[in-house]
Amino acid sequence: MIYLDSAATTLQKPQAVARAAAWAVRACASPGRGSHQPAALAAETAFACRQAVAELLGVGDPERVVFTCNATHALNLAIAALVSPGDPVVISGWEHNAVTRPLYALGAEVRVAAGPLFDADAALDAFDRLVTAEVKCVVCTQCSNVFGMVLPIQAIAGLCRQRGVPLIVDASQSAGALPVDLEGWGAAFVALPGHKGLYGPQGTGLLLCGKEAAVRPVLFGGTGSASLRQEMPDFLPDRLEAGTHNIPGVAGLLEGVRFVAERGPENILAHERRLVALTRDGLTQLPGLEVFGGGLGPEQGSALSFRVHGMDCEAVAAWLGERGVAVRAGLHCAPLAHRTAGTLDTGTVRVSFSAYNSAIEVERFLSIMERMVRKR
Repeated sequence: MIYLDSAATTLQKPQAVARAAAWAVRACASPGRGSHQPAALAAETAFACRQAVAELLGVGDPERVVFTCNATHALNLAIAALVSPGDPVVISGWEHNAVTRPLYALGAEVRVAAGPLFDADAALDAFDRLVTAEVKCVVCTQCSNVFGMVLPIQAIAGLCRQRGVPLIVDASQSAGALPVDLEGWGAAFVALPGHKGLYGPQGTGLLLCGKEAAVRPVLFGGTGSASLRQEMPDFLPDRLEAGTHNIPGVAGLLEGVRFVAERGPENILAHERRLVALTRDGLTQLPGLEVFGGGLGPEQGSALSFRVHGMDCEAVAAWLGERGVAVRAGLHCAPLAHRTAGTLDTGTVRVSFSAYNSAIEVERFLSIMERMVRKR
């Protein structure tokens, strides 16, 4: 199989990830739930993972690294901590349903900072117009999951700091490749999954909490700490980590983070951008295709989308799947992004890359696409 769907999940992971998860199943109990060795191993593994994440993603204190089930869980925690019904909230035009649905459920007044695809200046101008003193918070993806468009998050963070508006960053499509810097941005929260650019197992996620972040638990229960009191602990990470941890997932995630740190996020990004550019150049040579991609520039991440005129996107993805190519088609759980780009009526076919993809795979994919276009 040619796996080109890493924006959903990195299927190809370091072998150490699976080994660590299997080891934890056999050797680890739960942190904070005993003084025996299995509990101690679990606690050591959890702290080592927090520490590795903190070093990679600009978190000064590992205790402000909170384990979640996924990025959606992390975003719900962050949004619930800052937003109340009726609050004005500014988001980008490229947000995932993991952002828009919690805001809708809370009854927030959502204001969309929209702009043309791959136009960072227009995106920043839109935020500049909408972020005023009355805005409760800003929520912004660092990179579109549909088109791979990288937003100017550092500049947006500076704008939020100047105007005293808390910022939540969705780093689902950026962590592990693009620079993520909680402290440098001064963000209230950064949410991300473990199973994408950090090469960890599914069912893992992270919420990075800023120094001044007011955290509000949405899940209540045992933490292995402050057991006498009936309120949740007032300190992190315990305040947001009720119940038993996914220690096998955390152990696997630790190895994924180590892999990214050793290889270097900037090297992974350069590799993925080269594959995106190669794919874009090849697809644009085929008749009847519309390709959305920024190439090797700073506004391009590790994914791009395209449409085949006269063919349903889901049908294209199914045709490719039958020939051993894994892609994603449709609206990608991000109808707002498609509305902003003008592709809501059709959706797109998305290809996305990881450190494990190669130029040879891209060439094979392009050859298969050429055959499809000829048959059509």
